[in-house]
Amino acid sequence: MNPSINICQSCGMPMHHLIDFGTNKDSTVNTDYCRFCFVKGKFVDHGITLEQKIEQNIAFAEKRGMRKEDATIMAHNTLPTLRRWKGQKPME
Repeated sequence: MNPSINICQSCGMPMHHLIDFGTNKDSTVNTDYCRFCFVKGKFVDHGITLEQKIEQNIAFAEKRGMRKEDATIMAHNTLPTLRRWKGQKPME
C-alpha cells in the first residue's frame, strides 16, 4: 500500500482529494474517514455491523462493474483490517 494515499478506515475508499475526507464535529477535515462514512463527527451508518458493511461494499462494487466474486474477496480481506472494524470478525 502506498503510504501517501489515505484510505477510509471504515469503508476502504481511497481518499485523494480534500473533498473525499469526512468532517469532524467542528467541520474540520477528518483524515481517517471519508465523506460518505463520517459527517460532523459521526458515522453516517452508526450501528451497522461489519457484516452489513461488507455486504454494502460488495453491492456498491458490483454497481461499479466489479464481479461479485472479486468484490466479495476484496471486502472480506480489507474491511476487517480497518481501524473501525479491528477486532471484529464477520459472520461466516
